[in-house]
Order: sequence, then structure tokens, then C-alpha cells
Amino acid sequence: MKRDTGQNREITKKWRPATKAIRSGTMRSEFGETSEALFLTSGYTYDCAEDAAARFSGEQPGMTYSRLQNPTVQMLEERIAIMEGSEACRATASGMAAMTAALLCQLQAGDHVVASRALFGSCRWLTDTLLPKFGIETTVIDGRDIENWEQAITPKTKVFFFETPANPTMDVIDLRSVCDLARAKGITSVVDNAFATNVLQRPMEFGADVVAYSATKMMDGQGRVLAGAVCGTEEFIEETLLAFTRNTGPTLSAFNAWVVLKGLETLDLRIRKQSNNAIEVGKFLEQRVEKILYPGLPSHPQHNLAMSQMEAAGPIFSLYVGGGRKQAHGLLNALNLIDISNNIGDSRSLMCHPASTTHHGLGEEARLEIGITEDMLRINVGLEDPVDLIEDLDQALSSQGL
Repeated sequence: MKRDTGQNREITKKWRPATKAIRSGTMRSEFGETSEALFLTSGYTYDCAEDAAARFSGEQPGMTYSRLQNPTVQMLEERIAIMEGSEACRATASGMAAMTAALLCQLQAGDHVVASRALFGSCRWLTDTLLPKFGIETTVIDGRDIENWEQAITPKTKVFFFETPANPTMDVIDLRSVCDLARAKGITSVVDNAFATNVLQRPMEFGADVVAYSATKMMDGQGRVLAGAVCGTEEFIEETLLAFTRNTGPTLSAFNAWVVLKGLETLDLRIRKQSNNAIEVGKFLEQRVEKILYPGLPSHPQHNLAMSQMEAAGPIFSLYVGGGRKQAHGLLNALNLIDISNNIGDSRSLMCHPASTTHHGLGEEARLEIGITEDMLRINVGLEDPVDLIEDLDQALSSQGL
């Protein structure tokens, strides 16, 4: 295969985001295909035994095994890296594979992690349950206050781990302040950027060292496949992360990589339109429920911060309907158009009850500490006409006396 004409970093880094999402990272075979080729192969052959030996020793470029390299996956990694503005990227089988690898590849027994308390439920399981099993201490803080980060640092602190905006509380963390603090103290900052993607927010521009994704979400954007990605310097990806992923095997399939490549082509269009739809739906809900948490609206306590580091606020937000789980479930069950689903980033509008789904495993005390109450619902606003979404929400709210 050969790289597409003009495919080098000096040229591609000058492209605008929408162009990068369609053109960057493309390699073409001798057939000259326009769409990226799908390579469904687990292994590769060699012209001679000496070539095989040279590939494995690193003396000769080329593929050896699809747990380590695949042309389709490599195109996705290159594209995400260029969109992110990072030196390198490693794709994984899921978003949680990306989060787990980004942490464990650089930690060992005796190390310390400071993590924001507002994280996806499975990420909190990593910090609260998995890391301690390996002798890695974790301090969970309210990440919105920079003083909390500074006070939590110990001589053994190796990583800051946080998500912004956070799932599902929509907490916004000051990227520059936290990343500057981490860098000054020799700590690696790891940012989960799944809610925004690199179209709306690029944490490395604010000093982040490592950015991790669930590409299952907005990058695919149509609820089809699982995928993840970790972005960082070439040294981090090749010297720290690669040995972990190569030997533990959280490998992204070529087919899933190809699907995400197709999703990236429309990411810029989708996420901006969904953000606009979310503002319309959010303005309606503000008048009908007790509270909504959406950084794109002035009512959010961190609206100004969010808009200073994001180009738009994305398609996801949370709302409180009052009346506990019974009323929240009643509203979900009354929906006709919007689907009940725990996924996000889909082009279809989805809604779920975090306390009984995505954050069920967190435990009631931890949920309440970060504001995940029984009357909280989370919505992913899709690409449907926002008027239809508002009409569906209107009738569902009315059915619950709201």
C-alpha cells in the first residue's frame, strides 16, 4: 500500500478539522480504491525467513500480526492522531479498553492516582476497585476545584485522570489549570474526551499529555460498533502503551476500524448539528423540569469555562424530573420517539436513567455524592427534527404531570 498523495504531517496538519476527518491517514493499494480498504486478515506472509526475522526485530518495516498491526486499523489511528493534533494514536477494542490501557501501561504497585469523582461508571470502577487490587492508591476528588487537585498530590502521584464534560453530571474541568499543574509536578494528565471528541475540544491544546476515547460514541456515531483510542506523544504510544496493548490484546478489529473511519467522515457535521439540536431541546426542558445540566446553556454554573475550551457543548445533557425513580421511569416509558438506551453519541435520540443503568455499580452513596439521584435522566440528542423531539418530550412530561 502507498499513502495517498500529499499524505504527510506537514501538509495534513494545515487542513481544517472537517478535511482531516475525511482525508487524513488514507493509504491506497495498487487498485487505487477511493474508500479505505478493509483488510480482514489475522497474519501476514514474508518473501523469505530472513524477512520475517527482520520484521520481528524491527529492522524491516511491515506488518507481522493483526494483534499488533493492521492496515485498516493503522489508517484509523493515523486519522485520529491528525485530528487530535497528537504525534501518535493506538486504537483499542472499546472505550474501556482505551481507559484501562492508558492507566495501567504507566502505573505499578505503590503509585498514586488523583481522579475526578465525576466519571463514567466503569471508569470509577477502575479507580475505586481495579487499581487498588494492583497496589495503586487512588484519591477521588471534586475535579472542578483546582485546589483539590493540588492538595491531593503526594510524592507517589503519577497520573491525573478526569473527564470533561463528565458523564452524566456534566461537570466541566478547567483543562489548562489542571494540566499545567500536572506538568509542573511531573504528573501525567489523562483526559477522557469522549463527550466532546476532538471536533469540539482538543485537550492537548490545553496541555494534556494523554487523551483517551470511546470511539463507540460520536466517532462511530450510529450505534454500530465498539472501538476506543489513546492519543499521546510517539514516545508514550510506542515505548509505554504499545507493549501493554501488544501483550494483553485489547485489539480493535479491522472491520470495526473501517466502520469508525466511515463515521469520522461525517463527525464534524453530526456533532455540530446535534449540539444545535441539544440547545433547542434544552431550552424547552428548562421550562418544564426542576433542573437541567447542559454546559451549552447560560444556566450551567460552568457555562463560561465550557465555552472557553469547547467549540460547542455536544449532544448530551442531564435533567432532574423530581419524584424519584418512579417518575423518571414513568417518563422514559411514556416516550414514543426517543429510545430508552444507555448508549450515547448516536444519531438517534436516546435517554436513560443513570442510577439504574450506567452508574448502577457505583453504589448509592457514591452516586449521591456526585449528584446522580433517582430522578436524574440523561439524554443524547440526535439528528431528528428538534421539534419532533420536543413534542415527544412534551407528551411524556405531561403524562407524569410535569
